[in-house]
Amino acid sequence: MNLARLLEAAGRPQRGDGEVTGFAIDHRKVAPGTVFGAFQGATVNGEDFIPAAITAGAIAVVARPEVRVDGALHIADEAPRRAFAHLAAHFFRPVPETIVAVTGTNGKTSTVEMTRQLWRMAGERAASIGTLGVTTPDESVATGLTTPDIVTFLANMAGLAREGVTHVAYEASSHGLSQYRNEGVPVVAAAFTNISRDHLDYHASMEDYFAAKMRLVDEVVTDGASLVVWTGQSEWADRAIEHGQARHLRVLTVGERGEFIRLLARTPTQLGQELVLEHDGRERKLRLPLIGEYQVANALVAAGLVLATGGDAATVFDGIARLQPVRGRLERAAIAGSGAPVYVDYAHTPDAIEAAIAALRPHVTGRLITVLGAGGDRDHGKRAPMGAAAAMGSDVVIVTDDNPRGEDPAVIRRSVLLGAGAAAREIGDRRAAITAAIAEAGAGDIVLIAGKGHEQGQIVGSGENMKVLPFDDVEVARECAASLGARA
Repeated sequence: MNLARLLEAAGRPQRGDGEVTGFAIDHRKVAPGTVFGAFQGATVNGEDFIPAAITAGAIAVVARPEVRVDGALHIADEAPRRAFAHLAAHFFRPVPETIVAVTGTNGKTSTVEMTRQLWRMAGERAASIGTLGVTTPDESVATGLTTPDIVTFLANMAGLAREGVTHVAYEASSHGLSQYRNEGVPVVAAAFTNISRDHLDYHASMEDYFAAKMRLVDEVVTDGASLVVWTGQSEWADRAIEHGQARHLRVLTVGERGEFIRLLARTPTQLGQELVLEHDGRERKLRLPLIGEYQVANALVAAGLVLATGGDAATVFDGIARLQPVRGRLERAAIAGSGAPVYVDYAHTPDAIEAAIAALRPHVTGRLITVLGAGGDRDHGKRAPMGAAAAMGSDVVIVTDDNPRGEDPAVIRRSVLLGAGAAAREIGDRRAAITAAIAEAGAGDIVLIAGKGHEQGQIVGSGENMKVLPFDDVEVARECAASLGARA
């Protein structure tokens, strides 16, 4: 695409010559014809690499007005990340015709994956983008980030469209929203799941965190889009609704107080839950083959998104009965020799731990044994509350390591133990902790391994010394159970 035409299409008429061949935010990925985005980061300043990018062939540089650019067109903007994203969006074409986004602290991954599954069961070629990577009708590819960088995001969207994918659900993280990593595609429906303390090492306050989430509603979605909100009992849900109303979106509430999909009753069963719903004046009884109240929330928000984008109600609600568990989200990893099931969950916030425990409690006839830790170089303030949440709902708590990164693991554990109380045990080695939990589990007990979920590595060290040691909670749980004489 000609640079001048690209600028005009983006509403930035400016003289420019040459053909644009791509976009990059890493100077090492610049080739002749590339538009380079030079941004200030927390640890690296992309502006320092402008000369290297131009030497490599950058045709234009998006940067702040005061930055010096010699040898390439300077596309100046006070918000260079946003300007870069809007330009790139006109380059990466086409994109799938139906795109929805999900934001919130917990439930994003499960909700986008369930949305994909419901679309697939309705006969659509659908994909999801998020923590688990890019999942298409044919494969799943890990990306390593909940919301990838804007170039990867838009390239993925265009690639999916070329593969015939028509429907995409993606996770909109607070980091991604605040850094303009998911701009430029027509988002016809959005969802807000919930918000609780997380990422306060990045955001200045809960208000700042919420404001980042609300960029999805205030700026990213298209005019006239739908907003699906899980009502719950949180004031944040009410405030999300207010943002949707202010934007004149079609606000669709789901849950016990929902007006679009109302949850009338929920009955836990051995392998799932029986639900009674009301939608469009009709009462429906259905089975959700997943355990946990929050899985009900995820499933109903997903149903709301599919209905909001033209899905047939009968097909959607029939599909709920066939939903498959999402990797690392209350995934049953093994059954101990005693018959006790072992579940792995990604819960890494106080609210998520509380939700996972609440999900398992109705199925426990003996004791709930919880294994958890907290990540290093992340929000210190959530560690003690995580321990407290585990102790409040569990009969046995084992505190272990979980991605200590550049911190002393013992210091992290002490913070978690401060909330968990004197009765909690400390076993630093994660494999040993999982082994101990499974070995102790008797008939009627349930083991919960919280924190890693789908992750397949233990991150230790930082900077140049950082290593990712292979570690998969599901596989380790299976190995430990087998060594202890698991049931077939």
